Amino acid sequence: MQLLKDRIRKDGIIKQGNVLKVDSFLNHQMDIELFQEIGKEFKKRFAGEEINKILTIEASGIGIACVVAQEFGVPVLFAKKSKTKNISGEVYTSKVESFTHGRIYDIIVSKDFLGEGDKVLLIDDFLANGKALEGLAALVEESGAELVGAGVVIEKGFQIGGKLIRDRGIHLESLAIVDDMDWRSGKIVFRGEE
Repeated sequence: MQLLKDRIRKDGIIKQGNVLKVDSFLNHQMDIELFQEIGKEFKKRFAGEEINKILTIEASGIGIACVVAQEFGVPVLFAKKSKTKNISGEVYTSKVESFTHGRIYDIIVSKDFLGEGDKVLLIDDFLANGKALEGLAALVEESGAELVGAGVVIEKGFQIGGKLIRDRGIHLESLAIVDDMDWRSGKIVFRGEE
């Protein structure tokens, strides 16, 4: 998705430790016009798939998932990182290690909102080590729902996550795959580029 790649090059900031900051338009401040184009692109890439629910993880995936869900005309469900008083009843849980935060979370989804008969598309902003998508996939599997695929806005192609998800047989669509980035020069190389 060239529009997204251009925006990453223009406004993305590379930090030491393989961190790509895109918080000015993707996961802190959100460019809704860009999100609408992202939603349309995911709709194209998963055209013909039967999807009745979008699942993401809090917090930075929620905005993107909402716009994607609007394209599909389905609800969004997000896995919470802690159980709150307003989640009553039984839940599905999975453990997720966050690359960005460097910690392990228990993620939780109420059994009221996910189960047999659901056809689920996972949506997230980043794919690095694959742990968030693996955790979400585990929730879908535990619930008896069908995992249709996973859509990621930015994949770090030089990290293991994309390979892990694809090796599991999950239909993964990444809108921009970063194969190399250098914090000193600010240079970003996307898949398919020299």
